[in-house]
Amino acid sequence: MNSSGQGSPVRLDPAAVQRTLRGSGLRPRHGLGQNFLADVDVLESILAEAAPAPGRRVLEIGPGLGILTGGLIAAGAVVIAVELDTAIATLLRNAYAAELETGALRLIEGDALDRDLVRLVEPPYDVVANLPYHITSPVLHRLLGEAPRAERLVLMVQREVAERVAAPPGSMSYLSVFVQYHARARVARIVPPEAFEPAPKVASAILVLEPYAADDRLDPDAEEQVWRVVQAAFRERRKMLHNVLTRQLPVTPDRVDAALAATGIARERRPQTLAVGEWIALAEALGPLPVSA
Repeated sequence: MNSSGQGSPVRLDPAAVQRTLRGSGLRPRHGLGQNFLADVDVLESILAEAAPAPGRRVLEIGPGLGILTGGLIAAGAVVIAVELDTAIATLLRNAYAAELETGALRLIEGDALDRDLVRLVEPPYDVVANLPYHITSPVLHRLLGEAPRAERLVLMVQREVAERVAAPPGSMSYLSVFVQYHARARVARIVPPEAFEPAPKVASAILVLEPYAADDRLDPDAEEQVWRVVQAAFRERRKMLHNVLTRQLPVTPDRVDAALAATGIARERRPQTLAVGEWIALAEALGPLPVSA
């Protein structure tokens, strides 16, 4: 492996990944959701979406064998990588000894969920990550729910998750409302299982998020109100909005009816049909909610 990503192109295919693993005495750990990228076209797509620039700080979650890390460093980015697997971290320290010495790479060993992710890197910064299914939602909440937020996030996630995050009204979920409140979301590329070693059972996707400016956000109290309303509604996502809000919020049916009428939202609509702006308007129309029923 060319640790810096410079010089002759890195050969990237399943056989090369297998050789790297064998040469290091490593095996993919299913419990950590380890599937290593083994397709150079996908690698180039990630780098194109991330668009690393000289001196730009990039938080990389799950660097794996360091192929993408090398591409980011070769473009001049300063990479702060968080890796849970101690054996993989050792491989990275050996492969990138020079970059660690110069500061082009900083390696943080440990669970990303145990870290204050938005404060690991001085802003402005971007995020590049390969997220196993079981940590995708909590990582998204941590990266988007607090400042200072990244200016761009390029994430490899399961296809189902990517499409749910970027879903239009009609197919919304709590996660898509949360993410789209904070950022523009799009699926940049579908990635087949054979692009990884070992191949997972499902397709993946490159998800690109571009967070909105801080002054586009509600104040904390208004935002908390929005999430109370959204969370309540999605407890019964296939029920009519009037009925579910009356059951799940400490408000009277008349108050719910008045808020729906004021916002022009039909009482028969289901939660998954509302766009982010409609949730904000509905929360405002409902007014302050009691702390408890």
